[in-house]
Amino acid sequence: MKQVAANMAGTVINVLVQLGDEVSEGQDVLVLESMKMEVPIQSEVVGKVVEIKANIGDFVNDGDVLVVVE
Repeated sequence: MKQVAANMAGTVINVLVQLGDEVSEGQDVLVLESMKMEVPIQSEVVGKVVEIKANIGDFVNDGDVLVVVE
């Protein structure tokens, strides 16, 4: 399994993928709000989304796994 992790702390304001979606490298998978800025989180892997670990409104820390891809 491959993972997409947060690269900074922030609040999830949008989830752009659903279970079963195919993602490509560089594709935005969700958006964080950090220091009043919207920061897209991009996938560094290619595959199918099998688990979404973050929901809108969740606070995540740097390094937290957000999406699992296989």
